[in-house]
Amino acid sequence: MTDLDSVRLDIWLDVACLCKTRSQAQTACKRGRVKVNGQQGKAHRSIRPGDEIRISIPGGNTRIVVVTELESRSVPRARARELYDDRTPAPTREELEIRRMLRLSTPVMRTKGSGTPKKKERRLLRRAKEDWADSSPDFEGAEND
Repeated sequence: MTDLDSVRLDIWLDVACLCKTRSQAQTACKRGRVKVNGQQGKAHRSIRPGDEIRISIPGGNTRIVVVTELESRSVPRARARELYDDRTPAPTREELEIRRMLRLSTPVMRTKGSGTPKKKERRLLRRAKEDWADSSPDFEGAEND
């Protein structure tokens, strides 16, 4: 642990790998998606060990972390996970089912003129088709391969 008493919120979010970049952390703070101890987290706010941070994630979910250590410089991802204690509750069965339904209902689209699918894209397309075939009910008169 470094000898820091406090660190800026945007820097810590970036170092802890909770945001990809510091500018994304600043944007999340400006848009009100980050709360520290129940108050809106501004990018310049100082945080200390023990502070609870709530980050609103797209889709209506909230990630809850408690600061355990402070760092002001980039660290490896494995070390970054040690900077906080993740207290996000596990998703309920309903939430998992909603996520699965959204994933299945979203079509896999390729932009027109992007050429032939590359190896990774072919795999994704194949998996999507297999998942769709496994989840679709058998209808009368449909041929089963």
